[in-house]
Amino acid sequence: MTDTTSTEPPAGGLRWAGQKLDAAAPGALPGLERAASFQMPGLVQSIRTPEFRGMTFHEVLAKSALNHVPATAKALPGEYTINPYRGCSHACVYCYARPTHEHLGMGLGSDFETQIVVKTNIAEVLRSELARKRSIPDRVALGTNTDPYQRAEGRYALMPSIIEALADAGVSFSILTKGSLIRRDLDLLVAARERVDVQLGLSIAVVDDELQHLMEPGTPSASARLATVRAIRDAGLDCTVFAAPLLPGLTDSASQIDELMSALVDAGVTAVLPHLLYLQPGVKELYFAWIDRERPHLSAGYRRIYGGGTYAEKGYRDEFWSRVRASMLRNGLPLPDDAAHDRFALRGRRTRPALAAAPEPTLF
Repeated sequence: MTDTTSTEPPAGGLRWAGQKLDAAAPGALPGLERAASFQMPGLVQSIRTPEFRGMTFHEVLAKSALNHVPATAKALPGEYTINPYRGCSHACVYCYARPTHEHLGMGLGSDFETQIVVKTNIAEVLRSELARKRSIPDRVALGTNTDPYQRAEGRYALMPSIIEALADAGVSFSILTKGSLIRRDLDLLVAARERVDVQLGLSIAVVDDELQHLMEPGTPSASARLATVRAIRDAGLDCTVFAAPLLPGLTDSASQIDELMSALVDAGVTAVLPHLLYLQPGVKELYFAWIDRERPHLSAGYRRIYGGGTYAEKGYRDEFWSRVRASMLRNGLPLPDDAAHDRFALRGRRTRPALAAAPEPTLF
């Protein structure tokens, strides 16, 4: 996709100005012997490799692994999250997480897709944090910002150690991903489920291959993700599908929603959580530019529906949810309720249980 966001750092360098070690990985491509473009605390090296053409991995030593979401936040209020990566190679044009890259001094366009921060020591830091806390979270959510099973995970394999650390500490967790790479860790997830509550979610909203490639160029195909749902269910684990985001004029007709719901039922999905597209500032402009270029006949409609801001106008929302509910009922799927959202900590707990006691340090 076309993007005007520069990959050059702003004047004065990144807001992550701090420690930098000039280094290059064995086999790094010429021109990256000095990681001078981006400076950030704990940077070990910035590398490119031929198998990840066009992408730069900024390997950092993280100081913390657990992120405590403020209780006032709209999503996951009061919850704990873990993000092994910042930036995401899925390159979904509508991704709500894009503005988080601006907090690093990078752009929300191509930088978000190609400049990937990798917290290489995150599992070790997580174990240390869990060991020294007087009380530990009763659950942690992964995949709430950028995908923990994006392509970089194939290189760095951070998730297996994170899963083991959480299970060893008795901390339940949820994972939301578009990545079929989660299948690699199914044995670990089955073992963890014997000790803690494990909730797995796949994001699947586009079943048209051509549209999926245009909008989500770095993701596995819908068929690969549906096969992943089947593999998760065959392993004896529940799998919720986030039908998200469903897109006005592109994937929101009654027949398109029915096609999606039918495919999910065939894959053995446990539950479905549909979500309508919402467009934060910055993402909205990027998405509208994509619509103008790829589907110009929809441009006026989008500007009308989203003219009031981040969310679609109420009239459209009411029509949309009527179609979704009817399709779910036709396909024998349970309608979403508070319990379904709570499995993934989307709204925070309404009545939070007492936090689990911290594990004895000798366990680590």
